[in-house]
Amino acid sequence: MSKPSLPQGTRDFNAATVQKRQYILKTIQSVFETYGFQPLETPAMENLETLMGKYGEEGDKLIFKILNNGLDNPQKKEQTLQGVEKLFLGKSSTALTERALRYDLTIPFARYVAMHHGSLNYPFKRYQIQPVWRADRPQKGRYREFYQCDADIVGSESLLNEVDLVAVYLNAFQQLKLPVEIKINNRKILLALAQICGGDEKLIDLTVAIDKLDKIGWDKVKEELTEKKFSEAQQKIIETYLSFKGSNTEKLKQLTQLLGKNEIGLKGIEEINYVLDYHQTTGGDKHIVTDFTLARGLNYYTGIIFEVKALEAQMGSIGGGGRYNDLTSLFGLPHMAGVGISFGVDRIYDVMEEKKLFPSTIDQTTQVLFFNLGEQEAKAAYRSMMLLRDKKIACEIYPEKSKFDKQFKYAEKKNIPYVIIIGTEEVAKNECTVKNIITGHQTKLSLKELINFNF
Repeated sequence: MSKPSLPQGTRDFNAATVQKRQYILKTIQSVFETYGFQPLETPAMENLETLMGKYGEEGDKLIFKILNNGLDNPQKKEQTLQGVEKLFLGKSSTALTERALRYDLTIPFARYVAMHHGSLNYPFKRYQIQPVWRADRPQKGRYREFYQCDADIVGSESLLNEVDLVAVYLNAFQQLKLPVEIKINNRKILLALAQICGGDEKLIDLTVAIDKLDKIGWDKVKEELTEKKFSEAQQKIIETYLSFKGSNTEKLKQLTQLLGKNEIGLKGIEEINYVLDYHQTTGGDKHIVTDFTLARGLNYYTGIIFEVKALEAQMGSIGGGGRYNDLTSLFGLPHMAGVGISFGVDRIYDVMEEKKLFPSTIDQTTQVLFFNLGEQEAKAAYRSMMLLRDKKIACEIYPEKSKFDKQFKYAEKKNIPYVIIIGTEEVAKNECTVKNIITGHQTKLSLKELINFNF
């Protein structure tokens, strides 16, 4: 028998890891609900046609497709072979696959809104915390199965939504005690740059190339722009655009000079200033950085875009999102404005673990361990334990009669702070001994007093 293993890019999580992940998820969920978002869940798989063509050419390649059932049916042999031939030509075939694992939570959300638009209360604010799957090359901070936490608002074009979503980021990371910077740009600015460099049709090629700048550097980006028929003069404009330095105000001023009177570009600058102005009143603007290299290569973004970076950490983005004013039109529901953000939970976990930011008590699930010292003693312990459980105190009893040392070691390894000892003498007197493992302090109590003990 071969040694058991996991698919590349996936992981098992032990109790300590799950508890830390839940700490992150509960913190973010609490912030979502504080800001008026409601929960939503969608299926792990979607129809392939729902997902394909929504993430750009690069994104489509990373979608995990699910093979149809019954491909081994002899009656479907010819149909299956034709599907395989299409596959070798780089085409999808419904004969082989009609479904896929969701790539992100945004497109399924747009599909949900389109299907239920008549019954939703707008603006509709939802949050969603579920796993997604991408056929990416596994590496540190990049997994094939990972959780996303999304918050979206649809049915409103107000920039106050962008302001509020930035506040969600700031609040959540403040509670997690994780220092971050929120990068901000606007797809309108990128569209304006494309117009200066040849026209609207250049936008996708431009954003895909710029989005790779951090990974491959300017020289490689320049090579890609050359392949996409950007002239030397156009590449010079793009290089100038990517080289702006200084404060937010200084960079926006330089950008204004570069774009000239381009209306769509000036509108993009105006929108960024709107968000910055609101957060200037709360002091949040010191965490927001205008970054014109930010492109977010997903095709559906139309306005302000965000990306969150953890400070002093060798990690990619730990959050991102932006405005998409017509995403639901992909599903037959036009003119439904929306904006959303996402938290990369797995990357957040890795950064917090590296920086030792988790509370020391996070893995204390059981507060009290009752020792098992025999049949009658265990019955008395069990009765007291159930009374503590009624008071929402997490308790357990050691299942077998064992030596003190063995039971103490169990408590220590499980990080249980208190043990309660009820021996033959304690049973006779209706007493117990409560011991704090951390301090070593022991207290003798009646079983009635135990109920009100401050654990």
